[in-house]
Amino acid sequence: MSKHFPAKGENEPAPPIRFEDLALFVQAADAGSFSEAARRRGLTPAVASSAVQRLERSLGIRLFVRSTRSLRLSEDGERYLAHARTALQALEDGRLALDQARGEIAGRLRLSAPSDLGRNVLLPWLDAFQQAHPKLALHLRIGDRVADLYRQPLDAGIRYGAPPADSSLVAQPLAPDNRRVLCAAPAYLARHGHPRRPDELRRHECLRYVLADSVHERWNFHLPQGVQTVTVSGRRVSDDADVVRRWAVAGHGLVYKSRLDVLEDLRAGRLVEVFPPGYGEPAPLNLVCAHRSLLSPAIQRLRDFLRERCAEFATP
Repeated sequence: MSKHFPAKGENEPAPPIRFEDLALFVQAADAGSFSEAARRRGLTPAVASSAVQRLERSLGIRLFVRSTRSLRLSEDGERYLAHARTALQALEDGRLALDQARGEIAGRLRLSAPSDLGRNVLLPWLDAFQQAHPKLALHLRIGDRVADLYRQPLDAGIRYGAPPADSSLVAQPLAPDNRRVLCAAPAYLARHGHPRRPDELRRHECLRYVLADSVHERWNFHLPQGVQTVTVSGRRVSDDADVVRRWAVAGHGLVYKSRLDVLEDLRAGRLVEVFPPGYGEPAPLNLVCAHRSLLSPAIQRLRDFLRERCAEFATP
């Protein structure tokens, strides 16, 4: 059982709970470290530790079990964590409601996005969005590993594909009709020929990338007669999908990526579409949150903004 602090005298009031102490407790619990929680808030570890100790005195309980090498929540800390999150979210919702009443969105917006789409398509759009809302602070995480929206300090993620049916994640469609497209540089097709059927890809150099912690090498095509899956191979694999697109533009092989990722290359003639557009596997783009309560005014405004930009971008 968790150890409690010594009982206060009957007439001794409990110290008030400070917002900053509550926030540091939640961040220390998420990070498993006072040092990391302090770093995220621009404080020293000693200040973060003192804040959590002050919160413990206010509550009269131990929130963490500490040792020289580890930090973990106590039983009481586990019970209190959900309430602390709710309290912080309620305060943030109240502030956002006031901003919305003034027609403003403000505060911090923490996003994750895939590498290729993030760097080459979303980045200028997000710049424009922030310019339209100067009180908004944007924290952007770029990468192709799927971010954990429950554990990582993120408000939303921009992702291809719908969440699993058994997931509690909330997906807001941005480009629901987007599909993958098989393409290659004109120079590659001139050297190696133009494949006419999916099974011919086994004889080609196929550029692969890591998707959901495994190499994306089983390519699905939606043919008139049904879905056909081909296991492809090649000498180049990367955990950064932007690198794979660049390899394709340089003529190193065939690539199978979201149309949004390669649309400018197709329009400029740097890449050529190999199969008819309808053959591509669906790859809907969504703005994803961990829970519907996290759909803040800023997230909703961003969703509408990106939805409009995606529609404009994809229109011939």
